[in-house]
Amino acid sequence: MITVNPDGKIMVRRCLVTLRPFRLFVLGIGFFTLCFLMTSLGGQFSARRLGDSPFTIRTEVPGSPESRGALRKMSDLLELMVKRMDMLARLENSSELHRTASVAHLAADRLTPGASLIERIQAIAQNVSDIAVKVDQILRHSLILHSKVSEGRRDQCEAPSDPKFPDCSGKVEWMRARWTSDPCYAFFGVDGTECSFLIYLSEVEWFCPPLPWRNQTAARTAPKSLPRVQAVFRSNLSHLLELMGSGKESLIFMKKRTRRFTTQWTKAAKYLAQKLGDIRRDQKQILVHIGFLTEESGDVFSPRVLKGGPLGEMVQWADILAALYVLGHSLRITVSLKELQRCRIRVIDTFGTEPAYNHEEYATLHGYRTNWGYWNLNPKQFMTMFPHTPDNSFMGFVSEELNETEKQLIKDGKASNMAVVYGKEASIWKLQGKEKFLAILNKYMEIHGTVYYESQRPPEVPAFVKNHGLLPQPEFQQLLRKAKLFIGFGFPYEGPAPLEAIANGCIFLQSRFSPPHSSLNHEFFRGKPTSREVFSQHPYAENFIGKPHVWTVDYNNSDEFEAAIKAIMNTQVDPYLPYEYTCAGMLERINAYIQHQDFCAGPSPVPPGASTAQSPFVLAPNATHLEWAQNISSVPGAWPPTHSLRAWLAAPGRACTDACLDHGLICEPSFFPFLNSQDSFLKLQVPCDSTEWEMHHLYPAFAQPGQECYLQKEPLLFSCAGASTKYQRLCPCRDFRKGQVALCQGCL
Repeated sequence: MITVNPDGKIMVRRCLVTLRPFRLFVLGIGFFTLCFLMTSLGGQFSARRLGDSPFTIRTEVPGSPESRGALRKMSDLLELMVKRMDMLARLENSSELHRTASVAHLAADRLTPGASLIERIQAIAQNVSDIAVKVDQILRHSLILHSKVSEGRRDQCEAPSDPKFPDCSGKVEWMRARWTSDPCYAFFGVDGTECSFLIYLSEVEWFCPPLPWRNQTAARTAPKSLPRVQAVFRSNLSHLLELMGSGKESLIFMKKRTRRFTTQWTKAAKYLAQKLGDIRRDQKQILVHIGFLTEESGDVFSPRVLKGGPLGEMVQWADILAALYVLGHSLRITVSLKELQRCRIRVIDTFGTEPAYNHEEYATLHGYRTNWGYWNLNPKQFMTMFPHTPDNSFMGFVSEELNETEKQLIKDGKASNMAVVYGKEASIWKLQGKEKFLAILNKYMEIHGTVYYESQRPPEVPAFVKNHGLLPQPEFQQLLRKAKLFIGFGFPYEGPAPLEAIANGCIFLQSRFSPPHSSLNHEFFRGKPTSREVFSQHPYAENFIGKPHVWTVDYNNSDEFEAAIKAIMNTQVDPYLPYEYTCAGMLERINAYIQHQDFCAGPSPVPPGASTAQSPFVLAPNATHLEWAQNISSVPGAWPPTHSLRAWLAAPGRACTDACLDHGLICEPSFFPFLNSQDSFLKLQVPCDSTEWEMHHLYPAFAQPGQECYLQKEPLLFSCAGASTKYQRLCPCRDFRKGQVALCQGCL
C-alpha cells in the first residue's frame, strides 16, 4: 500500500476504480518502471547470499555506463508521462464541464484523486532524477576504486605455474571464453576479471592454488557462521502435504501416496533413530525443485496420470520429499525455474549420467555430447532410481512393506493360475510376437490387464485377457496380492511396479534382450547420457533379486518360455522387498548422503597423482589386488572411508563396474584419486615402460603392447563405466552393507 492510514487506503482503492483505461495503463507503466529500477539498483548494490550458504565468495560488480544511461532514460520517461497525463487530465476536465448537473458532482469527485496521482508521479519523477544523479556518483567512484584495486593486484592475479595444479591455466582460459555461459559463475562472484576467475577456480573448485592475499582477506572478513540446528525426526507429515501444493494431477497422486505411507515412514524413523543412537545430525536447508512439473518443461506427466501414463517419477519424488521431511530437514519445494540456483545441486536422474557425457569439453571432442549431458557436475550429484551406475548416487524410492500377518494372508489368498501383465498403456501391447507367448501363457494361466481406455476396449489387448481398466493404486495392489505371476513385455524399463509385485508375493517374469539394448541400437536410449547396456527389462530385479522371485527368459524361444511357466506354476515364494527399498533403508541412505557428501570442497587433500611419503597401499596376500594398509589411518574427511578400498587391474575390455562385481564388490569412483599414480601400478607388479597423463574416461589404465601406463588428468572424468579391449583398467572397489549397496560397511 502507498500509505498505512485509512484515508490513504480509500484513496488508493478509489483511484483504481475511477481511473480511465489509459490512466490505468500509465499507472501500470510507472509502477513497472519503479519495480525495474529497484531491481536494477538491487543488483548493482548487493550480492545476495543465503544466510547459511557454505560459500563465502563475495565480489562487488561496478556499474556500467549502460546502467547510468538506463537511469536517465527512466527519469525522462516518467517526466514525459507526467506531461501527457497532465494534458489528458485537462482535456477530460474540460469535457466534463459540459455534462449535466446531475453528474457534475461525480466528475468533481474523480478530479481529486486524478490530480493527486499526477502530483505523486511528479514527485516520483523528481526522486528518480535525484537517485540517478547519486547513483551516477557512486558508480563513478566504484569504477575508480575497482580500477585501482585491479591495478594493484594485477601481478597477483596471473595463472600460476604449479605442478600440483597442471590444469589451472587451461581452466582460466576456458573461463575467459565461457564464464557468461551459466549464471552459476556470476552467483559465485565471477565478473570477467582474472582475479574472479582464480578465486572461483581455487575456492569453489580445486583447479588452481589459493591466492595468498585472498586467504588473508577471507580470514579477516569471514562472517560468523550461523548456529547449527540439530535435525529431529518427524512423524507428522501434514505440513509436508501443505508444502507440496495442489492443482495438478501429479501432485494429487504424490500426496495420496505420502498419506498412504505415513505409518511406515513413522516406524522407519523410530528404527533409524535407535540405530544411530546419539549421533548428531545437522539440519539442512534444502530446496527441492521438481523439474518435470514446471511450466517451462510443459508438465507432460500430469495430463497422463489418469490415462495410464508413467508414474515412476512421481513415486520417486513423493518418497524423496517424505524422506527428507521425516529426517527433520527444512524444505522448500519449487516448480519454477526462477527459484532454482544451478550451482551445487543434486539431480534426480532416472537412467544416470556417465562422466564421459557429463564433461562438456571431453564430450564435445569425443562424440559423447547429448542434450541431457555436459553439465560439468561431480557425477555423484546425479541421483538414480536404481543402483545401476556407481558413478552416480543411488537415490531410489520405497515400496510397501508388509508385516508377518499380512504376508501370511497374501500367501493364503494367492490364486495358483492368475497372471497380471505389466503395461497400462495400449501402446505397450503393440509388441510384435506377443500373440505367440501370450497364447502359451493362456494355456496355463488366466491373464489380467490394467490397460487404460475411455469408451471402447483397446484393440491391442487380446480377447482372452480380462482387462480391468486403469485401477487406483490400492485396487492395483489388491490385484497383485491375488496374482501368481507379474509378466513384463520388455517396456517400460526399470520402473517401480516389478518391485511392488514382488513385495506382494508375485513372481516377476521378464524377457532377456539379445543383443542388449543401448543408445547404439535402441531409440529409447538414444540421446541419453549413458552407454550402459541393458540385458533385460529390469536389470536390478535380475541381478540383485533373481530366482525364485525373478525369472529372465528369451521370449522368442517358445520352449524356454513354456518351461519357465511350468516351473513358476510349481514355485512357492514369500513376499520379498530388498531393505534398500523400504522406508528405513531409504531414510538410512539419504541421511548418509546429507551428512557425508560434500560437493563444495575438492576431491581430496592430496592432488591426484602427487607422491606421498608413504604409500597407503599393500599387495594382498594372494597378490591379486591392492588393499589399504592396516597401519595407515583413513584419510580425514574422505567418504566412504578409505580403509574399505580394494583395487584390481581389470581384464582387457572389462569395465570397472563389472570387474568389482566379479569380486562381490562395488566400484567406488571417489577412490580413483588415491589410485591415480604410478606407485599403484608398481605395487600391482605392472611394468610401466612409460607413464602419461591424459584426459580420458578410461584412465588410469595399462595398455599392451607397449607396456604403457596412463594416469587421469581430469578429476571429473574418473569413471567406473566404460571399457576397451586396448586397456586394462585400474579399478577401485569397496564392500557394501547387506541390502544397502549404496553404503559400505563403515559408511554410517
